[in-house]
Amino acid sequence: MNPATKSPKLLLIGIGDVTIRLAHLLATGDQPVDLVMAGRSLERATRFANLTKLSASNLGRFRDVEALALDLTDIDRTAAEIRRIQPDLIFMGASIQAARAIMDISPDAFRKLDQAQLGPWLPMHLALNYELMQAVRLAESRAIVVNAAYPDAVGPALATIGLAPHVGIGNIANVVPGITWAAAQELDAHPSEIDISLVCHHYFSHHVHRFGEAHGIPYRLAVSRDGEEVAVEHDAIFARLAANLRRQGGKDGQQVTATSAARLIWALLGSETRRVHSPAPAGLPGGYPLRVSRGQIDVVLPEGLSQDEAQDVNRRAQKLDGIERISPDGTVVFAREQMSVLNDLLGYDCDRINVVDARDAATELKAKYERYVERIGSPRSAGLV
Repeated sequence: MNPATKSPKLLLIGIGDVTIRLAHLLATGDQPVDLVMAGRSLERATRFANLTKLSASNLGRFRDVEALALDLTDIDRTAAEIRRIQPDLIFMGASIQAARAIMDISPDAFRKLDQAQLGPWLPMHLALNYELMQAVRLAESRAIVVNAAYPDAVGPALATIGLAPHVGIGNIANVVPGITWAAAQELDAHPSEIDISLVCHHYFSHHVHRFGEAHGIPYRLAVSRDGEEVAVEHDAIFARLAANLRRQGGKDGQQVTATSAARLIWALLGSETRRVHSPAPAGLPGGYPLRVSRGQIDVVLPEGLSQDEAQDVNRRAQKLDGIERISPDGTVVFAREQMSVLNDLLGYDCDRINVVDARDAATELKAKYERYVERIGSPRSAGLV
């Protein structure tokens, strides 16, 4: 970290919805920070950097917010910019295609394509992360790298070649607040009295939020009240997430993802240890309960659950998300059932890729998806709830 007399410098990559929301939260928070907002378009980066700076000023927060044009495919230039900026933390918010992009097609087409789950779309999120992490290594940067792009699978895939980001955001962290409130309601308690310890994969968090049930999905959950573990019916908790605790999803729902990122980043910048839930710490598959402080990320599992057992929970859930396995040599093998959806609808069929081939796979997948959208037309007028 920078000396205490200096504000931490954060490089935020990808001028998308989550990054924009996160920048506002960071700029208006109590922790002074200097921000660099980087995207492919300098004009877009400049406008949102200034929006962040001027909005924070309205609240009496005067932060330095720099705009930067950055093309992650140019690894040498990215490394040079990282050396110049010397960031304490890099937030990776860029994907070749956002996971929520398929929400913009017609409802009927979305329902069909959604059956592929997220796993077969991995190249869209893996390619840019692979390029960024090569640049981080080339720059010999000590920055903590926080990844927002499908970290549950990107992290373990890149871990096979020693290039995993330090930790991810969202996914498990997006469902923790709802489970906490639901457990409190079931126990007739205040949410501040409740602590949960959850191990789960993206598939669990996505499914439970939408449908209010977790039948057949591997996970581990412990609920405590005032420090003592208590028994509470999981089905009743999950049902509340689709009932009285149902929330807006789609683009508007990204507010939960952005706040999960802010919570984690503030913990990583602070000296006080905080409990959070995040995916892919040190490239582990899926999400875990953590203790986090300045530059320190420790997995803290529910009592009686080993790290091997926790990883097994998430690897089994990973299959439901469309990834059969991630091999030690960097080969990602996709589940046949989910990949067949992309084959049937897009004409894209890929049974496996190696991390180093992610860019080629993403280019092919993006082209076939764009042709599919042109063919079906009828964009939907509003996001999912």
